Amino acid sequence: MSRPRIVIVGAGFAGYRTARTLARAARGRAEITLLNPTDYFLYLPLLPQVAAGILEPRRVTVSLAGTLPDVRLVLGEAGRIDLDGRTVHYTGPEGERGSLGYDRLVLAAGSVNKLLPIPGVAEHAHGFRGLPEALYLRDHVTRQVELASSDGEGPLCSARCTFVVVGAGYTGTEVAAQGQLFTDALVRAHPLRKGMRPRWMLLDVAERVLPELDERLSGTADRVLRERGVDVRMGTSVKEATPDGVLLTDGEFVGTRTLVWCVGVRPDPLAESLGLPMERGRLLVEPTLQVPGRPEVFACGDAAAVPDLEKPGAYTPMTAQHAWRQGKVAGHNIAASLTGGELRPYRHKDMGFVVDLGGVKAAANPLGIPLSGLPAGAVTRGYHLAAMPGNRVRVAADWLLDAVLPRQAVQLGLVRSWSVPLDTASPELARVPDGRERRETDTASGGAGAPSAGGRKAVGGGGGDDTSRTITSPTPEPVRSESAKRNRQAAKPAKPAKPRQDAEQSRPQPAPTRSSPTRSAPQEGDR
Repeated sequence: MSRPRIVIVGAGFAGYRTARTLARAARGRAEITLLNPTDYFLYLPLLPQVAAGILEPRRVTVSLAGTLPDVRLVLGEAGRIDLDGRTVHYTGPEGERGSLGYDRLVLAAGSVNKLLPIPGVAEHAHGFRGLPEALYLRDHVTRQVELASSDGEGPLCSARCTFVVVGAGYTGTEVAAQGQLFTDALVRAHPLRKGMRPRWMLLDVAERVLPELDERLSGTADRVLRERGVDVRMGTSVKEATPDGVLLTDGEFVGTRTLVWCVGVRPDPLAESLGLPMERGRLLVEPTLQVPGRPEVFACGDAAAVPDLEKPGAYTPMTAQHAWRQGKVAGHNIAASLTGGELRPYRHKDMGFVVDLGGVKAAANPLGIPLSGLPAGAVTRGYHLAAMPGNRVRVAADWLLDAVLPRQAVQLGLVRSWSVPLDTASPELARVPDGRERRETDTASGGAGAPSAGGRKAVGGGGGDDTSRTITSPTPEPVRSESAKRNRQAAKPAKPAKPRQDAEQSRPQPAPTRSSPTRSAPQEGDR
């Protein structure tokens, strides 16, 4: 008798946890296949530390093959799902086509950058959803400080040393907090003119930093940022972005060469392509995570609108706390559906959250106990070590080295501005000169490249803007062109701004046309 076939699309927080739970429950009695463009799980909460030069890129990636030995890994991106034929069609990293039949399907597609129709933002801003963007930001910030050091004085020097972050949620707050420390360290090696210091700005239309949190802890984060020198402006956002800076909603023009977009995320368009009932771009599911009318299909993480049984009429938010826990429930329920067992509804209980503010500063609320300063910093780092599925010793070692040694202030220039556009449907991918998005993870293994993947399904299991800062129990079809087109149309600005002309932003000419398709770089092995 053949074993039941289970296909999981996406190896993010939800997909990874589903695969791990299923592998332990099935014990070889089911064929579990994980379809993902990359061979790693990305631990998104530590991505700001990659951008700040604290952690090397591979520290936040966990090998799928190494930690899921009983799961078959197929490298590729899901393109079309035939629900009636129970088949997932995909494109491999070198353009090859393939298909996977299934008896049970888990859609853990995740999310992409949330775009707003603000003129110039799509051209001049960069998101923060994957390793390519984090590595680009690290190189770009280093470059701007080095150029400002050599420029001397003038508005261009000031613009290079001004860094604007939009979105004061978990990600934006951590990027600004870590970024201020990073640039202060850079100027020690590249002194600026007397009296000048790098300036980080944090903008949000909300009334306070981290509006999702308790006011006391939100106040702690606000105080730490301001004491560190971050220009925190609540009730303010970007009205227009230009090559020379940003026009704010209060009428002020700020000269800058750096605009980091952290306003949140939206569900991956793959879920919408199925033609099933949706809730604001998310696939509607039952409390058991099954799709109504399709009991063989399960969905979890950012791609699924899961009823919040603690708040009738509401749906669970797009956070890694929920994605991670939903993955466990999905794994249990799939195993139960194959053996005739009882399916569990998804319920949750908040255990708290952690926000890393850089250095020994943090804000945390473990088990409802508000903490700040050194105790919060210890809890935050302890939580991350416990929550990571691997690489704990390497992460701890990098933290120790960062505490006793100066950071390496170098930029390798392997991830360029044009390769990480904000309007991409695949933030885990680096765009290549011929316009296709493919994996370039061999560069990441050297600590400065851009792991990308051939598709959107890299780390989509969960983690909206907050990823997993919330405490949980440790425990070419080349690139879906239609959905990518929908993303670009949704984000199309009202008045496109002229692209920057500086060398750092210039896009190289495509390589000469060849009869054979461009091949992706070798796979390397947290979106």
